[in-house]
Amino acid sequence: MANTYTNYKAVLANTNLTTLYTVPAETTAIIKSIHVANVDASNDCEISLFLVDTDSTSFTLQKSRDIEKGTTQELLAAGNSSQISSDSHTSSATPLVAKESEIVKIQAENANDLHVVLSVLEIT
Repeated sequence: MANTYTNYKAVLANTNLTTLYTVPAETTAIIKSIHVANVDASNDCEISLFLVDTDSTSFTLQKSRDIEKGTTQELLAAGNSSQISSDSHTSSATPLVAKESEIVKIQAENANDLHVVLSVLEIT
């Protein structure tokens, strides 16, 4: 078994449902973090996060989560998801396990506002 720590990044340039990460063949993924930054200084922006299984069933992980202008959040943080990650009501990231061929998809309310980084341990 090989363990590889890596990351996947996206600038959400449009409002389409976007594939952020697909678990490679013969791999189990432990997603450690999904960090999102709203780079727009004027507008808040909502983000939605989904996990799609091998039967193409989409499971909502976050729905219309507000990312305030000029802030960052950890989407996998436990606690009150309406709070920013530096808030005391939100703890550190809670890992998400994804199986071979499962897909993490994201969607932004506004184009060009959000930058996303997914950090993962891939076990092959």
